[in-house]
Amino acid sequence: MSELGSAVPVAVLTAAVLHAVWNGLAHRIPDKLVGFTLINLTYTACALVLVAVNPLPAAAAWPYLLASTVVQTISTVLLLRAYQLGDFGQMYPIARGSAPLLVAVLSVTVLGQHLGTGELVGVVVISCGLIGLAFSQGIPGRAQLPALAAAAGTGVMIAGYTVLDGSGVRHAGTVGGYVAWLFLLQGPTLVLVVWARRGRTLLAGAGRVLPLGIAGGVLSLTAYGLVVWAQSRGSLATVAALRETSIVIAALIATVVFRERLGRLRLTAALTVLGGIAVLELARP
Repeated sequence: MSELGSAVPVAVLTAAVLHAVWNGLAHRIPDKLVGFTLINLTYTACALVLVAVNPLPAAAAWPYLLASTVVQTISTVLLLRAYQLGDFGQMYPIARGSAPLLVAVLSVTVLGQHLGTGELVGVVVISCGLIGLAFSQGIPGRAQLPALAAAAGTGVMIAGYTVLDGSGVRHAGTVGGYVAWLFLLQGPTLVLVVWARRGRTLLAGAGRVLPLGIAGGVLSLTAYGLVVWAQSRGSLATVAALRETSIVIAALIATVVFRERLGRLRLTAALTVLGGIAVLELARP
């Protein structure tokens, strides 16, 4: 395997760890509106610096950037709602677990990318493991349906912006510039949406959780920057599947930090995800 080929999965798996950690930080903040606002303000500030030191994306990339901004904003609002209504250990895997198969279907049917048999098997195995993690506590009751709908909707949006950004960055001519402008456009958009709902009281008492918000923002930008770089060089379906291994990390965070029960089924599902990763790596040319 070439050095570049080895770098792609390493970058995506690193992003998966960072993504699970920043989501855990966001869930730990009691007021989710405040938490997501601080995270977005932080990566907006970081994006301002990155915009100044990176080239401007090519004109062909801007429709993707604008569309992704809208889709990612909707995704974040839905994820915020899911965290308000449900447990981290269930909402996170549902949100993330529904994306790989959708991305695989879209990358083949819309973008015309080819998946080998081994890659397809790996994506399916990982997705089955993720579904097992999502429903490891049994079939949800009616009271959980709003939370599940928000989490599932997040998964659909994740698949959408994964395809948009995977295509857009290939038109941009600059990975750094694409990521910088994406976060610069997205960050203030969500803050304005949340501000419209809460008003001037939004950041009242935010000082107590400011370190968590700043850490979450830096980790969020770094994680997605690594993913976009990987998308510019690898198969979208493979990158998306490897990225969702963050659910394994999230399961550990849910157990250790939020004291949620791991259980035999959740452990089996996590091992299934790892098995899918092995299949994907063996299938890589």
